[in-house]
Amino acid sequence: MDLLRDNELIYGRLLAIEEPHLIERYNKALKAFGLKPTERERIEIDRTGFSPQVAEDLGDINYLDPNQINRRFIILTPQQADLPVVHTAFSNTSQLLYEFLTANARVINALTIKDVIYGEIEDSVAKVEDIEDLLSINQVEFRVLSAEDVTGKATELATLVDRLKQEPEAWRDTTMLEHMVDLAKVTGDIRQNALVPDQVIFRHNAYWTSHFGGLYVFVDPGMTTVISDPAAPGFRRSRPWQVSYLSLHDTERIFDFLVSTGRIELPRASWIDESNYLEHRAEMIVRTLIHQSDPKRELSSVDRVWLQSWIHGHADLINREGTFPFLNAAKRELAQLGQMKIADVRPERRFLVIRAKPDHPDAWLTSRLISDFVPFDFVSRYVFNKQGFYRDYEGFDEVWRRHVVETLKDTYLKDKAGFRARLYGLHD
Repeated sequence: MDLLRDNELIYGRLLAIEEPHLIERYNKALKAFGLKPTERERIEIDRTGFSPQVAEDLGDINYLDPNQINRRFIILTPQQADLPVVHTAFSNTSQLLYEFLTANARVINALTIKDVIYGEIEDSVAKVEDIEDLLSINQVEFRVLSAEDVTGKATELATLVDRLKQEPEAWRDTTMLEHMVDLAKVTGDIRQNALVPDQVIFRHNAYWTSHFGGLYVFVDPGMTTVISDPAAPGFRRSRPWQVSYLSLHDTERIFDFLVSTGRIELPRASWIDESNYLEHRAEMIVRTLIHQSDPKRELSSVDRVWLQSWIHGHADLINREGTFPFLNAAKRELAQLGQMKIADVRPERRFLVIRAKPDHPDAWLTSRLISDFVPFDFVSRYVFNKQGFYRDYEGFDEVWRRHVVETLKDTYLKDKAGFRARLYGLHD
């Protein structure tokens, strides 16, 4: 993974924490979780407070996610709202934390001046043993704590202020007044600085989770759809009137589900032509075939003329594999008709020529699902399914790793927003 790290393809865009008082605060949160404090003078953190350096020292990548449910978080600064989430068991952890940070921005700004905020994203289950446990999670609640208990003290002070206003004799309680002064020394003027989060409960909607080898949950009015390996415990076991179960291996039913729920764009010249979507897929498969046939060849320096010559010289291999000829045929059909007769396409090939509907709320999740069916497109895999990409990368040889890194640097990393907008129609 060193090559990925050196090129900011893993643990990129993290926030460096090196101020001694912030390291001290982070350690207070670790101790509160029962974890060994870090001895490092500099760490990097993501939106949740996860640090690759601390994970390495603890020997536990899941130190903030011990049961891969009820995710822990450590907030040192409001800046974390703009960071990525680099390690999580649920794809929507990033969005949930972003909503929490933005909904309570004023409180978090005030609290992090004085203290570290930590806690858990709690839901209705403590451990996931089958699919039904996942489906029982309808909402999550942020349980918010702080090392100096500033939030608790602010709540206590607000209660005492109310008592002072409502009980005429409360002014005579000198012990209470002295306690209020002590609390105010910690919290400051709570009339000016709100120190208790306003919103801590959020909806838990569509997501991917790493449980049971990878599982998708899509939510529509009146029906929840689970897409997973049929071997997952609880698959098709209950509530058929509320839950539809699709095998991750059943490409036809998954495709039909995505079409019927309006989550994908079918191949039409209107978006295919301007995006170069099919050209991108074609180049990905050709480069994959070149490496498979000649693993030692360095591909970083080859140009389009060389690629075209290779295609002509290996027509039998290309035709036998079939993806490249299919994409060329799709281009011809789109040029002639403006659209494709998708019903005539074999189910497993349909995912080559579709993309998530950009304006659908589940566009990123749908794109992740599509990437599962087009694993050779490591660029799309990296954009939407980093866990899958990193797992694939572990199996790559050194030559292919170098090529993958160079390709990502020359395409996606140069202009992430522009690349996503052009190829997938997604606008930040």
